Amino acid sequence: MSLITSWLPVVMLHLSLMPPLVAAAGGEWRAVALRPEMRPRFERRESAAAAEEQLSIQAENRPGLAGAWVAEFPVGGGQHYRFSCLRKTDAVRSPRRSAVVKIIWQNAAGQLVPGRSDDLARPEYPGDGDVDRQGWTEVSGTYHVPDAATQARIELHLRWAPAGQVTWKSVRLKTAQVAPQRRVRLATVHFRPQGKTSAAENRAAFAPLIAEAGRQQADLVCLGEALTMVGTKLSYVDVAEPIPGPSTAYFGKLARKHDLYIVAGLLERSGAAVYNTAVLLGPSGKLLGKYRKVCLPREEIEGGVTPGETYPVFQTRFGKLGMMICWDVHFPEVARELSAAGAEVIAMPIWGGNPALARARAIENQVFLVSSTYTDPARDWMKSGVWDQEGRLLTVGERWGTVKVVEVDLGQRKYWKWLGDFKARIHRERPAIRRHTLPVP
Repeated sequence: MSLITSWLPVVMLHLSLMPPLVAAAGGEWRAVALRPEMRPRFERRESAAAAEEQLSIQAENRPGLAGAWVAEFPVGGGQHYRFSCLRKTDAVRSPRRSAVVKIIWQNAAGQLVPGRSDDLARPEYPGDGDVDRQGWTEVSGTYHVPDAATQARIELHLRWAPAGQVTWKSVRLKTAQVAPQRRVRLATVHFRPQGKTSAAENRAAFAPLIAEAGRQQADLVCLGEALTMVGTKLSYVDVAEPIPGPSTAYFGKLARKHDLYIVAGLLERSGAAVYNTAVLLGPSGKLLGKYRKVCLPREEIEGGVTPGETYPVFQTRFGKLGMMICWDVHFPEVARELSAAGAEVIAMPIWGGNPALARARAIENQVFLVSSTYTDPARDWMKSGVWDQEGRLLTVGERWGTVKVVEVDLGQRKYWKWLGDFKARIHRERPAIRRHTLPVP
């Protein structure tokens, strides 16, 4: 629910010496807080350079303060609107959590209106863009207005930042075109090489499966973990190679030939270190990046494998892609780091594991998760498949040597009953992690 709704007691900061501040294409901005003791300092400023007013909230070094500038904007039910504003913060530890925009769809009486299915339309939380050179961040989003809504209540918040200050400006809510669909075809390969004696033989065995993914017009195909080693009786060190190296060159040619992205699990050699690595090859044939497995099981530790330390996310033609590998799925931090960096799809080469954890990672981060495993499909264990944001397996490899493809729309928001747009809420409500250190005796 809104911080301030029609049935909550509202405390206004009366700016008696100032004329009413009119929102662009909307009503008057009001300064509000839940209780008088929580009220921060509200200030309205005139920017001579930009000829526009700015709305400021300051916590004045007092914990527990929180408030918002609020105004109503008229909207047409059933239409699409784009919201945008600019935000600048000072001494705010987590702007994504403390300096938040909330949009509430209402009728003329200020009540929530029906949304999807049998639920009310829950608040929207526009996302943060990049910070410009002057320190301003665009906060924006495009939305389909519920049919019964006649106004949008816009709330510009500062919360949980005792020494902080936020300034808002250039608030706009305008009609917009329907956002285009962002269709992407995700493919998983369910295959385990058998009876091969070299890394080259193993990788060549995947070529017809990649060709099949291309025939099915896949945009992305996920292959298995350590694919140059599985089934060969060779060790991690035996098959380790530089990246870029012979395997990335081989798969790069196939990615270019079939006009798709390939995620492949390899063993990487870098000096004395050997890493369990997933590589991303693009439709141009180029190596676009790699991810070194961060969470290592004891078998890899004892085999001399070194863990990675970073969580890269890559921009592709269909959206933002992250990668993780096998044992990573047992720890929520890896998928959370990737999704926090913007990943919409996570590709996961995996030897085997608990499918409930794959489901959990997809749900708790609201991403699509593509896995490729070496587990026998007859077992109640990890699957080669694609999980959606509800943790459902959209497609699954049920036989060895098969390619499964499913089309999804990355541009379609997922609304949960009672929760609304859970993905947008994750960004605003997940904790700001503190790195703890032990006190010095």
